[in-house]
Amino acid sequence: MCATCGCGKLDEPAGTRISAPAGAVTHEHAHPHEHGHDHDHGHEHEHGHGHGHAHGHDHAPTETVTLEQKILAKNDRLAQGNREWLTTRGIAALNLMSSPGSGKTTLLERTVRELQTTCPVAVIEGDQETLLDADRIEATGCAVVQINTGSGCHLDAEMMRGALDVLGPADESLVFVENVGNLVCPALFDLGEQGKVVLISVTEGDDKPLKYPHIFAVADLVIVNKIDLLPYVDFDPDVCERNARSVNPDVRVINLSATSGEGLERWYGWVSDRRKG
Repeated sequence: MCATCGCGKLDEPAGTRISAPAGAVTHEHAHPHEHGHDHDHGHEHEHGHGHGHAHGHDHAPTETVTLEQKILAKNDRLAQGNREWLTTRGIAALNLMSSPGSGKTTLLERTVRELQTTCPVAVIEGDQETLLDADRIEATGCAVVQINTGSGCHLDAEMMRGALDVLGPADESLVFVENVGNLVCPALFDLGEQGKVVLISVTEGDDKPLKYPHIFAVADLVIVNKIDLLPYVDFDPDVCERNARSVNPDVRVINLSATSGEGLERWYGWVSDRRKG
């Protein structure tokens, strides 16, 4: 995880920024959460980017494991606060995770355009740098904020909380979270969401669930995207589904194409069920 994967160096700031394209957030005030910011202001700042290391001594493996446990315990506390805040307001938040290039943003663009006529929709975009994806979502007319994580390789519950404060989603709305493109660390960090979605594309290989089992093990839904390319690639959807179920027997798998629209009705049905649940 992040204490050892190198996504946050000890000698550089985490660099997290939460911002929004001009006009992308329509409310005029923040909506503070009803739980405190569990910040530590000493040398042992328990942020998910490696700042919790004490300085001036060797870092033994036991220290690293202890730090990881503390980081995840703090994140889980904040995530539970997020979950309670969202549930109280009837807001369904869905966390979309994938490797870069799977088609998350393209799927989100189409999903937002087609669902926002039936319910309020907002989006939290996660990337290391740029507002490029947030600009694409803003073009749909949807409220959106961008989290830039700097050297960080995932979103965490504290970033989620800050984004919700800026976004101020309406009660009974739908919030999509596009996580940083990465199939490792996002699996470890609960955001307080109501559903975890893992996307892969047919260009990535049907053995992805076996290579990255942890993220598929926590998924509520696996989306196999770009099925319009199946005639041109070596990918077997049935093998991919078997591999996904080998690490997560109860996971649901939906094959679709965000470009052609094939299979989208099953995706929208799953989203609707999550809102009701």
